[in-house]
Amino acid sequence: MTLAPSAFVALRHRNFRLLWASQLVSMAGSMMQNAVILWHVSLLVPAEQRGLALGMVGLVKVVPIVGFSVVSGVVADAVDRRRLMLVTQIGMALCAAALALIAFGGTRTLWPLYLLAALSSAFGSFDGPARQSLIPTLVPREHLANAISLNSMMFQIASVLGPALGGLLIAGPGIGWAYALNAASFLCVIVAILIMRDVPPREAGTGSEISLRAALEGFRFVFRTPLIRSTMLLDFFATFFASASALLPIFAQDILKVGASGYGLLSAAPSVGALLTSLALVRLAARMERRGAAVLWSVLGYGIATIAFGLSRAFWLTFVCLALTGVTDTVSMVIRNVIRQMNTPDAMRGRMTSVNMIFFMGGPQLGEMEAGLVAHAFGATASVVSGGLGCVVALAWVAWQTPALRGYRVEPGS
Repeated sequence: MTLAPSAFVALRHRNFRLLWASQLVSMAGSMMQNAVILWHVSLLVPAEQRGLALGMVGLVKVVPIVGFSVVSGVVADAVDRRRLMLVTQIGMALCAAALALIAFGGTRTLWPLYLLAALSSAFGSFDGPARQSLIPTLVPREHLANAISLNSMMFQIASVLGPALGGLLIAGPGIGWAYALNAASFLCVIVAILIMRDVPPREAGTGSEISLRAALEGFRFVFRTPLIRSTMLLDFFATFFASASALLPIFAQDILKVGASGYGLLSAAPSVGALLTSLALVRLAARMERRGAAVLWSVLGYGIATIAFGLSRAFWLTFVCLALTGVTDTVSMVIRNVIRQMNTPDAMRGRMTSVNMIFFMGGPQLGEMEAGLVAHAFGATASVVSGGLGCVVALAWVAWQTPALRGYRVEPGS
């Protein structure tokens, strides 16, 4: 696919280009660690306990997200967002380094892995609102949809490279080197933030105070805005019911029997589809008119592809089904983000993003726990298939409850 130069218009802005490139490296490391830690946990427990142990990874990640979401957005709206990112990036780097030391030391207990996963998630709960709120200040409004699409493309490239590299490191040098490489990747973002210049200052009087009242303002804004509220609910329900990534080690080891290298490929499959879709959306997102319908149809496709993945017993068919989940999820994610950013004032962006994190990150992490529990009781196949069905049912409910989303459309380029 040949992209016109205008497809990369947001990268003409130096500060956004620095953040985009550095996040590509850092995000690839984080995606690698997400895949590796699941494999690491699966090696430390008996086969009959894997479903529950893998589900616990999602639970320990989501607790800090929910616990800190109220304050993280307020902090992002009140302080310098770049300074906040420096703190969070350093914190996540230290967590990854500690995981590397544990792996190199041969520790056989699970609780240090769970603890460090939770700490890294806690830092991430502050990093997300700061980073997402910073992006609209790095590009003019007319290039914001393009910047969001490019950010999605970056995320998908990283999600392809990270798990694939993780699989190679698991099969080769070892798990510890994957954690160490991730720790080093955070340096790219730290350097990028330090060398940014001429970032527009926040308008006088737009910064919020750090208080419960400011936090509640964020919640009120989200839940009183039907378009934003419904896109968050769709995000949560889809990923809660149809989040099957935690069960991939079981499919790779026990059902498909493809080992570590096959696991790495399956982990990267959603992002292969997502990357191809992101390349198209870089050009098309700003031109898309019926954005509400696009979100709804893409979530339906996500649920159907998840059901097919759960029923598949062939490696390449499973790979294709997982890739289709990436295709449909990317369409939904990019359009949802455009809708939210375009309908949120800058003074509220950090708090909107922090509320969204409960849905965006809480959904899949709780979904991993739910998938693990169902897999423990009824098997991995039943867990994935029932999750896909739950996604479709939840979609129908949200669409019925929110006519504003069903009919939402904009003029091309808006």
